Amino acid sequence: MQTTTDETVIIAKTRELCQTIIEQPEFQSIRRRVDTFLGNEEAKSQYQVVVEKGDALQQKQQYGLPLEGEEITEFERNRESLLKNPVAQDFLEAQQEIHQIRESVMQLVTKTFELGRVPTIEDFSSGGCGSGCGCGH
Repeated sequence: MQTTTDETVIIAKTRELCQTIIEQPEFQSIRRRVDTFLGNEEAKSQYQVVVEKGDALQQKQQYGLPLEGEEITEFERNRESLLKNPVAQDFLEAQQEIHQIRESVMQLVTKTFELGRVPTIEDFSSGGCGSGCGCGH
């Protein structure tokens, strides 16, 4: 079990990492695009409709229920409309960038636990992260 002092050091270093992330120009761009989306009721509404209809279609599929052509067409129509909205498009791209940052950090942390040391670039260049890392390589 770790001591409170160790946990404090880990938390402090994690906070430093968080500060470094938010200071990056790329992150500031991501944040602006997310904030723009959150302030745009039309884009948020379009997004919500697509998510709800997509979830409903997925749920029907999971239960083995047939998908009606009209509901698929309606979903596709709503999705296309969403993707034509530049605010929504920027938001979706920002979400992908956030995901990539999160994945990179998690891969490094996971590899550190696996190796018992800070990984080098060579540790990732063998076509995968190694057994049990969970990254899909």
